[in-house]
Amino acid sequence: MKSYLVKRILSAIPLLIMISFLCFVFINMIPSDPAEVALRVRQTPVITEDAILQVREELGLNDPYLIRYLRWVGNCLKFDFGVSYTNPSRTVLGEISRCFPATFVLAMSSLVIVIVLSLPIGFFCAVYKDSLFDRIVRGIVFMTTAMPAYWVGLLMIWLISIKWDLLPTSGSGSMKHLILPSLTVALTYISTYIRLIRNNMLENMKEDYVLYANVRGLKQSTILVRHILKNSLHTCIVAIGMSVPQLMAGTIVVENVFAWPGLGKLCIASIFNRDYPVIQTYVLLIGTLFVVFNLLFDIIQSIADPRLRREVS
Repeated sequence: MKSYLVKRILSAIPLLIMISFLCFVFINMIPSDPAEVALRVRQTPVITEDAILQVREELGLNDPYLIRYLRWVGNCLKFDFGVSYTNPSRTVLGEISRCFPATFVLAMSSLVIVIVLSLPIGFFCAVYKDSLFDRIVRGIVFMTTAMPAYWVGLLMIWLISIKWDLLPTSGSGSMKHLILPSLTVALTYISTYIRLIRNNMLENMKEDYVLYANVRGLKQSTILVRHILKNSLHTCIVAIGMSVPQLMAGTIVVENVFAWPGLGKLCIASIFNRDYPVIQTYVLLIGTLFVVFNLLFDIIQSIADPRLRREVS
């Protein structure tokens, strides 16, 4: 097990390096001069060549490309992501730390909704295959998968908040503010997991161990829950691991629709203000979360299924 963990961790390091390099390259490929952007954001009355040269020296933009990248990575390892262009008195880490809890709460509440709803619905769709319930659910899944998140959010605001006056339209501060954005984020993932659980269970129902369990005279409920459902969830474990960073990245539109004070709202504001250090850190954070959660749930799956460790070794 230790050798497997070491191999998995070592395999993640080159991927993290690649993500950081691509993040640095893409941000620096933007045609606007970061020094000029910084001066404009700081509302400098007159932008002169001398002022641009001074800011470029201050930001270290005159150094060679590789030196700038290595210095940036070194600072990131020390959790020093620079200073926000929009508000030079605030660090990027401070801005990210201020908005991260709101996005995390939104993503985790959406994940809970996804698991609580998709697991029983997918289970009953597989058990009652091609029944009226299964056909209705598949029709709803098909429609919700095709709906953009921002459109679903606007529909919910119109119907639930404006028409019925049940929940607030935007903002944060209470559980009522969290319900609509959580449902909006979770809706697409619920459809995905219902299909995944249903299809996995239908495939496992054809396996030989189900036939042997029936021959042994086990109860049908025991076969469905302890054997078929349990074996069908192995694939879902990795999918859930990838869903956490996907949920956090996917809140960027929903947060702006519902004025939720999270990372997505911060990122959109930074894009409009051309606050490059914040954008760069946001992209790096989301990429790192994908790698870390993929590694974490891969290890969890290998603990649950030792055959995966033998395949890697």
